Amino acid sequence: MASSIIWLGNGRPISVVFSVLVILFFAQATLYRSRLTLSVLDDLPLIVGRFFMATGLIVVVLKLSVGSASVIALGVVLVALLVARTLSYAFIRYMRGRRYLGKRTLIIGAESVSQGLALALKRERACGLNPVGFVDSDVPAEVRRHLPLPLLGECADLHRIVLAYRPEYLLFGYSYEPAPQLVDAIRDVQQLPVTISVVPRLFEVMPSQAPNDHVSDIPLVRLGMTTFRNPFWWVKRLVDVGVAALALVILSPLLAVLAIVDRIVDGPGVIFRQRRVGLDGRYFDVLKFRSLRPVDETESATNWNIKHDDRLSWFGKFLRKSSLDELPQLFNILRGDMSLVGPRPERPHFVEEFGDTYRHYGDRHRVPCGLTGWAQIHGLRGDTSIAARARYDNYYIENWSVWLDIKIILRTATSMFKASG
Repeated sequence: MASSIIWLGNGRPISVVFSVLVILFFAQATLYRSRLTLSVLDDLPLIVGRFFMATGLIVVVLKLSVGSASVIALGVVLVALLVARTLSYAFIRYMRGRRYLGKRTLIIGAESVSQGLALALKRERACGLNPVGFVDSDVPAEVRRHLPLPLLGECADLHRIVLAYRPEYLLFGYSYEPAPQLVDAIRDVQQLPVTISVVPRLFEVMPSQAPNDHVSDIPLVRLGMTTFRNPFWWVKRLVDVGVAALALVILSPLLAVLAIVDRIVDGPGVIFRQRRVGLDGRYFDVLKFRSLRPVDETESATNWNIKHDDRLSWFGKFLRKSSLDELPQLFNILRGDMSLVGPRPERPHFVEEFGDTYRHYGDRHRVPCGLTGWAQIHGLRGDTSIAARARYDNYYIENWSVWLDIKIILRTATSMFKASG
């Protein structure tokens, strides 16, 4: 595509810039993303719209005059783009239909919609998905006898089934398994190198533009890759180290003053170490300025909140209200125990208790814990709902991006000036 534009523009620098803009606009419109159903007619509004967006931007910024020759050249390039994409789609559909291209696929769920999905994949081979079987639990015997594909196992065994059959694609249709268990199954296999799509509930009344893929008349929503498989995940660690190191240098006078005052007011033992649970359930010692000396290790591990403890000195109350007691955790971030942004780490005693009480609480440990997080900036800290914290933390994990981290850091800085505690 770019080479044809450059050729038509005689290789001038403006043609190169125009080519780059068209590519960027096409990428922004997800026109380079692999899809199950390929149709130039479906893509036509996006192709034409992004093409003329690039044209308009070049004309306005460079103040170019558009003559008849330029209009003809642009028309030729646009037609060439459409022809090239039509031919490439036809070739991909042909290769998929002959099974030269395709992905082994498991369908999770065996209800009627899932069966319809299996039949559609077998009928429309150009989608490129080769269904090998169903995975579901508590399937009635009558339904089992009429399934168009074999039943390979139950949802509780999905991880083992994926390792055994090596599918490249998982389609979560309608299932006899309750939805909360399906969420557990999805999060369990998201760490594996598979693509996952979900049939949305109430899809019969959902606008066709809402999902990002479809097979026949069944829409599909492709789930984003898990955070550790995101190509930008390494940026998070780079930012953690850079920001934590810079903050320690800039804040070193403040850290020294806080340590000295803490020593004077509350005695020796300025740095308080407490066992917490981090990534994948591993233990580490979190560092804080001591605001209250616990009676013993048991009190430290099991006392939920000391906000109203009579033993708190005026300086301890100040440290907790301002959140300055957490500044030593910058060293935890440098060591790799924590991240700047992530679910707040909790003590082992409460992790065990909350894990037994609140569904999906343990899913918070899929990423490193953080100094601040999505739940914290929404006021979920201290004596607030644990179930809500788990939901917010898991929302952060499912929707992680570099920009989301930046937004959380900025909102945390704002809240610290308000001294919300």
